[in-house]
Amino acid sequence: MITDKHIKTFIYQAHRYGDAKLMLCSSGNLSWRIGDKALISGTGSWVPTLSKEKVSICDIASGKPENGIKPSMESTFHLGIMRSRPDVNVVLHFQSEYATTVACMKNKPKNFNVTAELPCHTGKDIAIIPYFCPGSPELAKSVIDAMKDHDSVLLTNHGQVVCGKDFDEVFEKAMFFEMACRIIIHSRMEYDVLTPTEIEDLEVYVLGKISK
Repeated sequence: MITDKHIKTFIYQAHRYGDAKLMLCSSGNLSWRIGDKALISGTGSWVPTLSKEKVSICDIASGKPENGIKPSMESTFHLGIMRSRPDVNVVLHFQSEYATTVACMKNKPKNFNVTAELPCHTGKDIAIIPYFCPGSPELAKSVIDAMKDHDSVLLTNHGQVVCGKDFDEVFEKAMFFEMACRIIIHSRMEYDVLTPTEIEDLEVYVLGKISK
């Protein structure tokens, strides 16, 4: 059951992401799984100043709003990710300054692993999908498909999507995504990336995922 406390938490996190300059005005959207329902920022809402009147409660299976508030136009991929990824509870679509600049580059980086934080937290592989009209079925399908085996996606000429188990994990992924893109731009595309062996060492000694 979704309570006022859930909604207050959702609004607090939306403002937190806005304060970190991950989105401006009405750009971006946020969702949070609570059981078989999801809170989603409403269509036309400003995530940095989200109010209770702009929080939509949707059924994850059907996608239908249950409180009379229309969800974001990108709710299709938010809910689609949750349907295909039981491990995902939070999805954030954002348009931070440097990462969006990279999204608009003609020659985009193929490897973002400029610091250890990227493979450790954001993901060693960031999917890049072509441009599709915001809110379109084509965009939703591309994001859902990419998120089946990625946690971070770059949307050409649009923005970014990250997902995770909770608000803190998603915040971390988004901030390190932005940091990597800032480094790439400030380097004027003259940057080194971690080697596969160095990434494997991180998985062993930092994340403890595997052992040699």
